[in-house]
Amino acid sequence: MTMTMSAARPIARGGQRVRSKAAAAAAAGFTGFAVFQLALALGAPLGRAAMGGAHTYLPAGLRMVSGIAVLIWLLAALVVLRRGGYRVPLISARAARGGTWVLTGLLSLGVLLNLASPSSWERFLQAPITAILATLCLIVARSRPRAANPAEDQEPREPSPARPGPNTKRSEPTSTSCGLPRTP
Repeated sequence: MTMTMSAARPIARGGQRVRSKAAAAAAAGFTGFAVFQLALALGAPLGRAAMGGAHTYLPAGLRMVSGIAVLIWLLAALVVLRRGGYRVPLISARAARGGTWVLTGLLSLGVLLNLASPSSWERFLQAPITAILATLCLIVARSRPRAANPAEDQEPREPSPARPGPNTKRSEPTSTSCGLPRTP
């Protein structure tokens, strides 16, 4: 499944541009992380820049973890694009709303973990990149993008008893205003 930026066009205009650009930048960063994890999974000698930096070449177990991480980073890119106002049919508005907040929290935690790593690559490269991605996700998460179908971004509401909804069946009064039974 590949998705180019030209295929995913922003739905909203005007004030939404910052959010859609932040979403596109975050998605590009997540895609970069996915490519990096794919290289690790395929055996590239980049292990010093990941997972604590203990291995130049990741062992088989960690290579499998990197393979799973590829899918997670690509999913993160789709989630943030959807929340940023792009059409992503695979992700619902509700999942994008919650998922972007989850990404913001996990990336913020990731900054702390990268700063605590014994790997200088993680401290001086991964931590700042992760901080930028967390900030971009925060910008996107705080937004209220307009969807192609505005009903998608709204929580379902129960019709008010005082104001029946369009599908509410109206019952005919069973009595007249003076209390006598109505005749058909």
